[in-house]
Amino acid sequence: MAKLLSVNQGKASHIEGYRPLTGIVKQPLERARIERLGLVADAICDRKHHGGQDQAIYIYFADDYQFWAEQLQRRLEPGLFGDNLTISDVAGRDVAVGDRFAIGDVLLEVTYHRTPCMTFAAKMGDKFWVKRFHRANRPGAYCRVLQPGTVAAGMDVAITPYGGERVTVSELMAFDTTKDIPLDFMRRAVTTPIREKTRFKYETRLSSLF
Repeated sequence: MAKLLSVNQGKASHIEGYRPLTGIVKQPLERARIERLGLVADAICDRKHHGGQDQAIYIYFADDYQFWAEQLQRRLEPGLFGDNLTISDVAGRDVAVGDRFAIGDVLLEVTYHRTPCMTFAAKMGDKFWVKRFHRANRPGAYCRVLQPGTVAAGMDVAITPYGGERVTVSELMAFDTTKDIPLDFMRRAVTTPIREKTRFKYETRLSSLF
């Protein structure tokens, strides 16, 4: 069974050499409360691109961290990528929109993938990190909170795969830099509980064809 390896909370801080305040620097907690808008007291400094009900919790997966540890030739601690929750025994690239993660009383639903940004690059100390992260196509998953509660490191994670169209986070990420997203992909995606911002974008594009 999948396990919750780490619960990670950020405070507003500066990364050396990078001016904007950010909450990407996370520290592990023994336990934390999760509400509809995310981990209680977790800093969200750029609300245009982060946070909100559809991106309340960011999950990264131990198998993806292992991939990066091998690529970077160093040990990587949970939370390094700004993840609120780090989960083991899940094939991260195969996680799809609508998959649900139950951790104690908490129930999360996958809505989208993480898109790398310059803050992430500054955190990693690599000006080429955005392109590198895209190429690897191991984005982790944003989730909405269907049921709030308290989580703690070491808890079991029960996974319920989405029963409809399987639109994976890696598929979504592959279209990040593509202007002409295939119509059949957009039609598939809008049948899932994808984040509302992307649903609106896809539905507007599809409706303009008729």
